[in-house]
Amino acid sequence: MSPELIGLLGIILFLILIAFKMPISFSMLIVGMLGFSILVSPKAALSMATTEVYGTFSSYSLSVIPMFIWMGFIAYYSGVGSSLYTFMYKLVGHKPGGLAIATQGACAMFGAICGSNTATAATMGAIALPEMRRYKYDDSLSTASIAAGGALGVLIPPSVIFIIYGIASQQSIGRLFLAGIIPGLLLMVLYMLTIYFLVKKNPSLGPAGDKSTWKERFGSLKNGLLEVILTFVISVGGLFLGYFTPTEAGAVGAFCILVVTLIRKRIDFKGIINSLKDTTRTTAMIMLMVASATVFGRFIAVSRLPFALATWASNLSLPPFGIIIIILLIYLVLGCFIDALALILLTIPIFYPVAVDVLGYNPIWFGVIIVLVVAMGVITPPVGMNVFIIKGVAKDIPIETIFKGVWPFLIALFVCLGLLLLFPGMVTFLPNLMK
Repeated sequence: MSPELIGLLGIILFLILIAFKMPISFSMLIVGMLGFSILVSPKAALSMATTEVYGTFSSYSLSVIPMFIWMGFIAYYSGVGSSLYTFMYKLVGHKPGGLAIATQGACAMFGAICGSNTATAATMGAIALPEMRRYKYDDSLSTASIAAGGALGVLIPPSVIFIIYGIASQQSIGRLFLAGIIPGLLLMVLYMLTIYFLVKKNPSLGPAGDKSTWKERFGSLKNGLLEVILTFVISVGGLFLGYFTPTEAGAVGAFCILVVTLIRKRIDFKGIINSLKDTTRTTAMIMLMVASATVFGRFIAVSRLPFALATWASNLSLPPFGIIIIILLIYLVLGCFIDALALILLTIPIFYPVAVDVLGYNPIWFGVIIVLVVAMGVITPPVGMNVFIIKGVAKDIPIETIFKGVWPFLIALFVCLGLLLLFPGMVTFLPNLMK
C-alpha cells in the first residue's frame, strides 16, 4: 500500500471517528499516531507525539491565544456587547429592518474585541433577539441575522481563526489581522444591504422600532464604544505600527479593557473570575486541538499526500484560478460537517503548499479567503454552529426556521468571496502598509 493511499485512508478514518461523535482533537491525535506508526514505526510515533504535544503547550508563540480570548470574555462579562447594540439600535433602529441592521454593526464592533464567531453569536443572541421579538420581527430573519452576524467575529481582528492560520502557515498574525479589516467591513455592509432589500420587499419581516433623539444617540456613544476604541487602537494599532508582538498586543488589549471596565464599574470580581475560567477552558481546548493537528500534520507530511496533491494540481489543464475554485469548493463541503477551527488545522498542511508554493498565490490573501469560506460553515446545515447557538437562545423557534433564514446571508457571503477573488488588493492593501 502506497504512503499516499495510507494518508487518504487516514483522512477517511478521521471523518468516520467524527461521525461517531469522538472529539475532533482526539480523532486527529489517534489517526496521526496510528498513521505515523504504520509509515515509520510505533516507537517513532510515540516519540513524535510526545515532542509535538509538549512543544505546543510550551510554545511562546501560542501564548497569544489566551490573551485575545481573555480580552473577549472580559468584554462579554462586562456587558460591552449590550452597550454596543444599544448604540446601534438608537442609531438605525427606527428604520424598517433597523434592529437587524443594528445587530450587524454591533456584531462587527464586538468582534473587534472578541475574535470568536460563537461568542459573538451567543452575546448578540441574548441581547438582540428579545428586542426584535418585541417588535414582532419575523423569526427567520431575526435569528438568521444574528447567526450570520456572528461570522463577522472571525474576519474582523483580533480573530482566533486568523491566529491559528498564522501559526499553522507560519505567516505574520499582524498582517493577517490587517488583511481581515476590509473584508470584514465589506461583509458587514453586504449583510446590511441584504436585510434592507429583504425588508423593502416584505416590510412585515422587520417593522421599525422607536426613534431616538440625537441627544440619546450621542449619549449612547460613551457606553461600550470607549472600551472598543481604546482596545482596538492600542492593541491592533500597536501591532500594526510594530510596537508590539502579537502576544504583547493581546496582553496589552486584555489589560486595557480590564482597566477601563474596572474604572467604569462594568465588571465585578465574580465577572473577572468567570472570564478567567472560560478563558482557561477555551484555551485548553484550542491548545489540545493545535497539538493534535500538529501530530496529524506530521502523519500527512510523511504520507507525501501534499506532494501528490501538488503534482496532481500542477498537471491539471486548468488555470490556477480554476484550481483555487476547486479547493474552495472542498472547504465549503467540509465546512458543513467540521468545526471551523478544526478544519483550518486539518487542511492547511494539505492545501497551503498547493495554493502558495505551486500556484503562487499570496499566503495572506489565501488565508483570508479560506477563513471567509470557513465562516460559511458556521451557518450552513447540518452542523452550523452559530445556528445551534441561536437555537439555544430561542428554544421555541424550530431549527428549520433559522436555517431557512440564512440563505440570503449565504448569498451575501458568496458575493463577498467573489469580490475578494476578483479584487485581491482589497485583502492585501492594508498588510502591504505594515512595517
